[in-house]
Amino acid sequence: MTLSLVHYLILGGILFAISIVGIFVNRRNLLILLMSVELMLLAVNMNFVAFSHYLGDAAGQIFVFFILTVAAAETAIGLAILVVLFRNLNSINVDDLDSLKG
Repeated sequence: MTLSLVHYLILGGILFAISIVGIFVNRRNLLILLMSVELMLLAVNMNFVAFSHYLGDAAGQIFVFFILTVAAAETAIGLAILVVLFRNLNSINVDDLDSLKG
């Protein structure tokens, strides 16, 4: 059995749906929200690579490198905010972010 484009697209859709569920079901824990956004980006990246391979074009794979660079920067900033939130409030609850308004 060989894997076709449809298999990769279905897997990417399932991963994207799991990340959407993770965002909407768990709206309190900031760490889970960051992981769900990362899973969403990885699902999109997998679709880019699958289409790139299927079409024989390297543009999708190059675009994935740019997305991964932005995702790494987003993760670094998000984790820095998470550390500051935990040091100030001893909690990573998203509802506690309202108390940090200036």
